[in-house]
Amino acid sequence: MVASQRHRGPDSQQVFEDGPAALGHNRLSIIDLSPAGAQPMSSADGDLTVVLNGEIYNYVELRAELTGYPFRTRTDTEVLLAAYDRWGIQCLDHLLGMFAFLLWDARERRLFAARDRFGVKPLYYHARGDGALFIASEIKALHGAGVEPEPDATAWATYLAAGHHDHSTRTFWRGVESLPAGHYLTWRAGRLAVARWYDLAERVGPAYDERPVADVEDEYLTLLRESVRLRFRSDVPVGINLSGGLDSSTLLAVVQAVQGADSDVSAFTFVTGDPQYDELPWVRQMLRRTQHPLIASPLAAADVPALAESVAAFEDEPFGGLPTLAYARLFECARASGAVVLLDGQGMDEQWAGYDYYRAADGLLDAAPVQGTSSPPTRPECLTPEFRALAAPFEPPRRFPDRLRHLQDRDACFTKMPRALRYNDRISMRASTELREPFLDHRLFELAMRQPDDRKIDARTGKVLLRRMVARLLPEGIVAAPKRPVQTPQREWLRGPLRAWAHDLIRTAVAHDGGAWLDGDAVEQSFSAYCAGRGDNSFHVWQWISLGLASVLKPKGVAPAYQPTAS
Repeated sequence: MVASQRHRGPDSQQVFEDGPAALGHNRLSIIDLSPAGAQPMSSADGDLTVVLNGEIYNYVELRAELTGYPFRTRTDTEVLLAAYDRWGIQCLDHLLGMFAFLLWDARERRLFAARDRFGVKPLYYHARGDGALFIASEIKALHGAGVEPEPDATAWATYLAAGHHDHSTRTFWRGVESLPAGHYLTWRAGRLAVARWYDLAERVGPAYDERPVADVEDEYLTLLRESVRLRFRSDVPVGINLSGGLDSSTLLAVVQAVQGADSDVSAFTFVTGDPQYDELPWVRQMLRRTQHPLIASPLAAADVPALAESVAAFEDEPFGGLPTLAYARLFECARASGAVVLLDGQGMDEQWAGYDYYRAADGLLDAAPVQGTSSPPTRPECLTPEFRALAAPFEPPRRFPDRLRHLQDRDACFTKMPRALRYNDRISMRASTELREPFLDHRLFELAMRQPDDRKIDARTGKVLLRRMVARLLPEGIVAAPKRPVQTPQREWLRGPLRAWAHDLIRTAVAHDGGAWLDGDAVEQSFSAYCAGRGDNSFHVWQWISLGLASVLKPKGVAPAYQPTAS
């Protein structure tokens, strides 16, 4: 299990065992680079042992609050141990960060595991019939523990028919569940329990924030500066990911506000050589009067076949097409240039209602909309009737009485953001880099979600109040490009230079399970129509490619089930 996740932490690997419990860890050294920061880490009295993936950003403040604890390191990991020792499970409410952790309490003979509020960091588990629990950051580690790598047909049918995935605890693999964001689990003597500890809708509440706009602006900008400042805590180099849009402009402006005009952290962006999509001119204009060096990461059509296989192996499940591949190449470039930690602007569209369909008059409620397109994203008619019948309908719960916040909640908690966070965690860790999301501070999200509709959208645009606030921060010469939903020429490449590659993988997909999933004739006709230029999105084509990649990369074998040395 540890070996399968070495990319997540190449700096050291260790295992701890205590009776029925074994904890393993791959360390990516970020805070306190000394050997004292190695994990699994035990408390001073040896009763608590933890493995932590991610960062507790407010660990300095918590450490000052946790007086009397005999700290031996400068790490956020040890602060987590002290917080649990002081507050027990309620320690979670004190944490600002992105995290998934496993904590073995030897006093209670209990495992306590938790995931952060928005699920920036992953956690998967398999509960065996005899009470044994296997749990890890990636699914491949569970397969390494002996969990049979059998595809979940219902998950695949739901994805191919409706485009839904990462919207529930179900994964694309039988017997493997995802611990939901904002949840924790406990295990003791073979008994497993899962509970929620954070609920966005509950924290926001049904009422709107009717305070004067100026008061909201001041509070939000103060929190925004603090969020970025906390995410620069690192003992290794930090960089920023930029595109040409408003969110990147906001991130850059806050970095300048926090670090000063002389900030020289490296900025990274990806390019594909297609001026219709590349945002390099906008990024250069944003950086024109700053000290930030810019590193552009190129992706060419010829790179895609090998890169797609590599990324698919690290993702374990279908991912987001060429934009994910371009982003994966960016993390490779960042690591090669020395940046180990990167910040980006995920979450603003959900937080401030930036997607165009939020303003649509038809009240669109489809759970898998493709931004900027009008043709259907999926082709359920290309599935065999028997396979299509396996699809599990998904209707996001209506946790807000108003339409706009329902859509925001759906995208933040059940559709767009969970998918994007999963893609981005895997491709950043594939390159042994850590991705931090300053806009996913829950205090920012809750404040934005409480605002009335007219502070988020109007007839022409979204993010109304955010645009007004950012204008107060933007240095002269920094501009935001118009919002563009498509960032790579995926549609053109799959019809053009990648057509033969795509067709080969689609044929592999058609042959999956003896042809029981896809209707080969219908798929061929649909792909031919797509290549002829009909349809304005390639989502369904990438779905078939994803199934082809999964068929090619299916694990050939797994290690024997792990047996503890003591019982």
